[in-house]
Amino acid sequence: MKYWLVKSEPFKWSWQMQKDMGDAGQEWDGVRNYQARNFMREMALGDRVFFYHSNEGLEVVGIAEVSATIHPDSTTDDERWECVDIRALVDMPVPVGLPDIKANPKLAEMVLVVNTRLSVQPVTSKEWMEVCKMGGLDGKTLKPA
Repeated sequence: MKYWLVKSEPFKWSWQMQKDMGDAGQEWDGVRNYQARNFMREMALGDRVFFYHSNEGLEVVGIAEVSATIHPDSTTDDERWECVDIRALVDMPVPVGLPDIKANPKLAEMVLVVNTRLSVQPVTSKEWMEVCKMGGLDGKTLKPA
């Protein structure tokens, strides 16, 4: 299993909107950055995903999983753009803010810290466990720590 982080502006697509999609999940569409698209190409069913509110909040607010692998993005006819589907799994009991992530020396090399603009990004297993711990979750079971 791999770990990822996806970013969304909550006024466009919020964690609550993602949760409201239920088990059906939702396309992670509209990505128009080649590096982010290429990361989605690496995603596998069941990979875990931090859901991050960008611009407003600047925090990890939930955990999702990849529910469908790479396929054409339905929001464009341009075949260069693909997406995955994700479905919500669990709220982050304590949202983990960007200032706290940046202040944690264990997360100094996290892509979110060194490349804040990338909308889809990998997360190492150590980073995953640390952010989950900061948010009050066991990173393996996704149950309260």
